[in-house]
Amino acid sequence: MNPQFLINRRRFLQTSAAGAALGIVGGGLPLQSALAASATIGFIYVGPKDDYGYNQAHAEGAAALKAIEGITIVEEENVPETVDVQKTMESMINLDGASLLFPTSFGYFDPHMLAMAAKFPDIQFRHCGGMWTEGKHPKNTGSYFGYIGQGQYLNGIVAGHTSKTKKIGFVAAKPIPQVLLNINSFLLGARAVDPAITCQVIFTGEWSLAVKEAEATNALIDQGVDVVTCHVDSPKVVVETAAGRGAFICGYHANQSPLAPEKYLTGAEWNWANVYKMYVEKLMASEELPNFTRGGLADGFVKMSPLGPAVSEPAKKQFDDTLAEIMKGGFAVIKGPLKNNKGDAVAAEGQVFVETAPELESMDYLVEGVVGSTS
Repeated sequence: MNPQFLINRRRFLQTSAAGAALGIVGGGLPLQSALAASATIGFIYVGPKDDYGYNQAHAEGAAALKAIEGITIVEEENVPETVDVQKTMESMINLDGASLLFPTSFGYFDPHMLAMAAKFPDIQFRHCGGMWTEGKHPKNTGSYFGYIGQGQYLNGIVAGHTSKTKKIGFVAAKPIPQVLLNINSFLLGARAVDPAITCQVIFTGEWSLAVKEAEATNALIDQGVDVVTCHVDSPKVVVETAAGRGAFICGYHANQSPLAPEKYLTGAEWNWANVYKMYVEKLMASEELPNFTRGGLADGFVKMSPLGPAVSEPAKKQFDDTLAEIMKGGFAVIKGPLKNNKGDAVAAEGQVFVETAPELESMDYLVEGVVGSTS
C-alpha cells in the first residue's frame, strides 16, 4: 500500500465533513458494513510485517484469518506508539468498518487504545500484553498473551547442551517482568543441563535499536558467550551478528532459522493464529469476547522452532522429554529453592510458580547465575 495513502487515511476523518461523506451511521460504522453479514478485523504493527520478530509473528497470525469466509483483514505497519495509532484505529473503524481491532504493540494500550475504546464503545479492542484489569479498564477492551517463558526454558536446555564455555548470553530491551521471566527461564533451562552455566545479559533500553543490539551481541561474545538469545522486537540483527561471530542462536518471536541455518538451534515462537481464530469465531457467533486470555505451549499459544542441525542427540532427548512434561500442563519453570542474583531467597524449598501464577506477571528480579542488573 502506498505510504502517502496511509498518511492521508489517518488524517481523512479529522473533519466532520469527511465522516458525512462516508455515510457514517450510528455506532460509528459505514452503512454497508452495518448491513453486511461479515466482519472486518484490524491489525496494527509498530514495525514492518517482515521483521523476523514480534511484528511478523502477529502478521502471520493475521494471515491465517484471511481464509475464513466473511472475514476481511485490514493492516497497517510502522505505526509509532503516539497519537498516530489513534488516527489509525479511528480510520479502520470509520473507513473500513472494523468491529474488532488488535493494536499489537506494548505502548499502544495507554492512553491510545483506551481513548479509542471510550470513543467507540460498540467496537471491541484487544491488546497484546498483560495490562487489562477487571474493574479498571473498559469492558470493550482486553488483553491476550502467552506463557513464552516455557519456550525460553526449552531454548535454555538446548543452549546448555551446546555451550562449551558455560556462558550463555541474552540481549534484552527493557527490564519489565516478561523480559525478566524470559531471561530467568533461559538460564534455568540451561542449568537443568549444567548447574555451573551462567547467563550474561545486556539491556539495550529500546525495543528496536539495531546498533545497540549489534554492540550488545558483540560484547557478549567478547566475554566468552557462545550461545545467544534475545527479547527485542526484531531478533534479526542479534541472529546475524552472533552467527557471523561463530556463536549459536536460540530464536524468539518467530522462526529466524533462514538467517543462520547452521547456527540456529531452536526458538520460542508465538502462535497467534490460534488466538486470533478463537476471537474471530466468537465474534462471528455473536458470543462475548474474553477480556483476559492466556495460554502456553499446551494451549497452542506458543510453539518451538524445529531443532537445527547442530543440536546433539542428548540435547534433543532432554528437549523432547521436557516438552512432553510441559504439554501435560502445570509445568513450573520458577521453583524453589531459588535465589536472585543478589543472594536473596525468591522461592523457598518446595515452592513452585506455575505459568498461571500472578507473581510471574510482576517479576522484578534476575535469578542467581544471571550476570547483569535491572537498574
